[in-house]
Amino acid sequence: LQTRMQSLQPDPKAQYRSVYEALKKIVLTEGFWRPLRGINVTMLGAGPAHAMYFACYEKMKKSLSDTIQHGGNSHLANGIAGSVATLLHDAVMNPAEVVKQRMQMFNSPYKSVLACVRTVQKTEGFSAFYRSYTTQLTMNVPFQAIHFITYEFMQEQINPHREYNPRSHIISGAVAGAVAAAATTPLDVCKTLLNTQENMALSSVNISGHLSGMVNAFKTVYQLGGVSGYFRGVQARVIYQMPSTAIAWSVYEFFKYFLTKHKLEKRTSL
Repeated sequence: LQTRMQSLQPDPKAQYRSVYEALKKIVLTEGFWRPLRGINVTMLGAGPAHAMYFACYEKMKKSLSDTIQHGGNSHLANGIAGSVATLLHDAVMNPAEVVKQRMQMFNSPYKSVLACVRTVQKTEGFSAFYRSYTTQLTMNVPFQAIHFITYEFMQEQINPHREYNPRSHIISGAVAGAVAAAATTPLDVCKTLLNTQENMALSSVNISGHLSGMVNAFKTVYQLGGVSGYFRGVQARVIYQMPSTAIAWSVYEFFKYFLTKHKLEKRTSL
């Protein structure tokens, strides 16, 4: 939905006024499973990407907090740790995102994930999978910095003793996701344009060939939609991110608690 709603020059048959209308129209005209198209490639990359992401975050947060605030909770340390973890995460997820977004566009010519990968590789080269990597980082570094700082701040407010408390992890994760998603929507719109290379949109502003680079994407979005163009799909983005970050944090905190508890039990039994 987010990819479709961020389309800057959509096909007349793919113009939507709201998230609900978009979902209803896609399901009725293109089938029940259409909104989930390309999700398998995202799921394939998500496991290793998130494992590296949280492992790197936890290690860096601890090391930096000890240096900056001697064992205390430093928001600066949380922000830096989240930003560095993003570099690893996006190196895995960027190609998956390119494939997913191309498959989700209206009238997408790709029949399967493999067909999409082969066609893009053949026609645009391997670099096409990383054309939006710097843009992705430009977007995700501030997103993750805001996300981690907000999550840790919320934990300080509603779970000051840092105990395992599923309710507090879900609330903190959802708030952190919503704040970060809303703040970085303009960057996401630019990323979508770079990933999808919308032909109708680019030809309407006389751009031939492939659009690349964040600065060019920012200019093109403004030419096509003005200031409001930067906030296309903000509602869909917030709705998508809230449950996503709430689930990610609650699962992460559960395994952290479970593994820590298991380690302590092993030590005390020795």
